[in-house]
Amino acid sequence: MTENNKRHRAGFVNIIGNPNVGKSTLMNALVGEKLSIVTAKAQTTRHRIMGIVNGEDYQIVYSDTPGILKPNYRLQQSMMNFVDTAIGDADIILYVTDTVEKGDKNEEYIAKLQKIDCPVVLVINKIDISSQDQVMELMQWWKEQLPKAIIFPASAQERFNLENIFDAIVANLPVAPAWYDKDVFTDKNLRFFASEIVREKIFLNYKEEIPYSCEVVVEEFKEGAERYDISAVIYVMRDTQKGIIIGKGGQSLKKVGTQARIDMEDFFQKKVFLSLYVKVDPDWRESKKELRKFGYEY
Repeated sequence: MTENNKRHRAGFVNIIGNPNVGKSTLMNALVGEKLSIVTAKAQTTRHRIMGIVNGEDYQIVYSDTPGILKPNYRLQQSMMNFVDTAIGDADIILYVTDTVEKGDKNEEYIAKLQKIDCPVVLVINKIDISSQDQVMELMQWWKEQLPKAIIFPASAQERFNLENIFDAIVANLPVAPAWYDKDVFTDKNLRFFASEIVREKIFLNYKEEIPYSCEVVVEEFKEGAERYDISAVIYVMRDTQKGIIIGKGGQSLKKVGTQARIDMEDFFQKKVFLSLYVKVDPDWRESKKELRKFGYEY
């Protein structure tokens, strides 16, 4: 082992927490790329998404995960499997809470963190919408729950205290060679990000159960010299949902497509021609075969 390898640190920093505490916002801020969907709705993240940050003597492999919940259908169980796997293979757990939620929500996961061997960095997010007294009370409460954790008040939205969180992560990484090539910044392919961008626009443009009943699959992704030609299918569970997604005269679907195309062009740094279609698949959230096709079960 060379002298440089002896000093090099690398490891998996897995981000877990309840829905809507800002895990995806925090990961995107730490990575410096928008890799995870960010909306005001809960359960936006469905997959485990890696974002890789490289330095000369370190490599941090962040992993965003779905928000912790009690599953009501097979899709949600698959999402929780991602969380449990992330707890099991972490070099560092980055547990995100905020100043809004009750600390003992989904307390079985706090019990898991109390027994875990790897370092835990706990981030109390959204302090920008709280008072100093409340933040101090929360820090004390969490110190009692997880005495070994390194606790940081933070605001991912305002990028407050991120440098200190980063320093703590690097300091606690194991000494190891890089897991990925140093020019890689994620484990996902371009198709995945195209589908996630469309899914984000669905979350932003539709209400109630519609976003949770949809899945997006990119069926064609042609990489040309001048532009990407992308064809994607939005799967819904009922004919009524298909009608809502399309909208009167196709206007709603056109709006989603326009917003998604603009974001794709910004993300891919290339012109995009995007075609969207809507299909009904009543059982996709419960079907093991369908969930495997959509990348949720292996």
